[in-house]
Amino acid sequence: MLKMIKTFNKKEWILVFFSFVLILGQVWLDLKMPDYMSTITQLVQTEGSQMSEILKNGAFMLLCAFGSLLSAIIVGYLISHLSSTFSMHLRAKLFKKVESLSIHEIKQFSTNSLITRTTNDITQIEMLIGMGLQMLIKAPVTAIWAITKILNKSWQWSMVTAIAVLVLLSVIAVLMVIVLPRFKIVQKLIDQINGVMRENLTGIRVVRAFNAEKYQEEKFAQVNDTLTHQQLFNQKAFSILSPVMYLVMNSLTLVIYFIGAYLIKDALMADKIGLFGDMVVFSSYSMQVIMSFLMLAMIFMMLPRASVSASRINEVLDTKISVKDGTNEGNTEEKGTVEFKNVSFKYPDAEEYLLQNISFKAKQGETIAFIGSTGSGKSTLINLVPRFYDATDGEVLVDGINVKEYKLEALYNKLGYIPQKAVIFDGSVNFNVAYGDNGKDKSEEQIKKAIEVAQASDFVLKMDNQYETHLASGGTNVSGGQKQRLSIARAIARNPEIYIFDDSFSALDYKTDSILRKELKKYTKNATNLIVAQRIGTIMNADQIIVLDQGKCVGMGTHKELLKNCEIYKQIALSQLSKEELENGGK
Repeated sequence: MLKMIKTFNKKEWILVFFSFVLILGQVWLDLKMPDYMSTITQLVQTEGSQMSEILKNGAFMLLCAFGSLLSAIIVGYLISHLSSTFSMHLRAKLFKKVESLSIHEIKQFSTNSLITRTTNDITQIEMLIGMGLQMLIKAPVTAIWAITKILNKSWQWSMVTAIAVLVLLSVIAVLMVIVLPRFKIVQKLIDQINGVMRENLTGIRVVRAFNAEKYQEEKFAQVNDTLTHQQLFNQKAFSILSPVMYLVMNSLTLVIYFIGAYLIKDALMADKIGLFGDMVVFSSYSMQVIMSFLMLAMIFMMLPRASVSASRINEVLDTKISVKDGTNEGNTEEKGTVEFKNVSFKYPDAEEYLLQNISFKAKQGETIAFIGSTGSGKSTLINLVPRFYDATDGEVLVDGINVKEYKLEALYNKLGYIPQKAVIFDGSVNFNVAYGDNGKDKSEEQIKKAIEVAQASDFVLKMDNQYETHLASGGTNVSGGQKQRLSIARAIARNPEIYIFDDSFSALDYKTDSILRKELKKYTKNATNLIVAQRIGTIMNADQIIVLDQGKCVGMGTHKELLKNCEIYKQIALSQLSKEELENGGK
């Protein structure tokens, strides 16, 4: 938590300073009022006192109360501004950090947990700063100041007040020990709630199709009940604090007056009025001390959960980025070349290599295809080009330069990536196709041409608002094939040097697939194409086909060459097409 407070910028520290000054003024005004009350008490008890003096001291009390109120309002505004601004910057910092993490690092946290950390966890810290910071400043200042004012009044009263404070501190300490570990459980349960909700919303069609609504409800209820019971325990534990506080406060007042009655009874007549005034003042100040610890108790109620949230956020912010930015701006003599030199790869926490000793070179304008059984490492291999992961051994070169030397933005500007699972963002067709231009403006003609080449014009033009038709997040209002074509159009609109198709034609029918590839070849004749595919028909005309099996390259060549000298490729081909179709080029 302290680590986050240290990140306050200059403006935020200025707000803290002004709030501190105003709180000091507020405390001084609050503690000045009992002095005026004592004076008024003595004036009332003294014969010959002037009403004007009583009214004068009463007016000063009212001014102190008004000044304290005004200070509280200003401080509330400043702290609210501080907390909301801080949470805004922290949320942006966390979001930026998550964007810089590699796929492996994101998987370590899970999507559900990252959502909770970006929302609920930051809200907990914002609440602590908004409500707790002014109490954190005011409570100790008030307590210390009030104690200095009552120390010389009576040792009996001081001792009683000290006992009351010790009782309160003991109760708070016990509650902290009991509740703090349980707040960690609460945040993890919120992660699980998010996970179940996301799973249910993402798979809502499957849930309904299989009549699994009741099962999902029970699954959610189980996590929800666990969270509710945990929260109920925490709230019940903290609910003990309020009655203990009021019991101590009222008991302290009663004991102070009880002791005061004996002190006044045994005092000389001349001292009785002074003792009575001291008793009234001491009672007020002792309440200020108790209220200070009550404020501290409220902070302790918020602090455990905020502390857990802060550690969860710091866990993300302190994560070391494995994929680091290079320095090369992308100005290269070569264009559109991709080369793998003895590349091997394994996940950081794995023992066995997923890819072993892969070497090939794709020149500008060539089409290189990758095929193999499920789990052979095809997608992992091409994911090394955009640095979703970094090669464990060997080198991946783009335009003759190791990808690790590029600035990530420069590297991505050379690539047009179409993922295996088409991603559609909330927005219009135009917005989705022009998405992520990295400073490259796209004209309306470019967008329309990209949609045309991707064979998406036929269904886009039939939509109500055509290119301005709104697409739902995840593309739930379009089909799988339509999503893939829009995803391909997004890459085409970038006009990159290198296209990466990660099984991006799987949802297309054979006719659309064939037409799209022909148009794509014409439009991207100067670009390099890396294609991962399951269909032989999609890659038959590639300049070079690389066959993978269990992470190893077991064949490399053209379609005809591989049919002759690669048994695995031949088996895959015959499982999809007949001998006659293979001989006729898949026709």
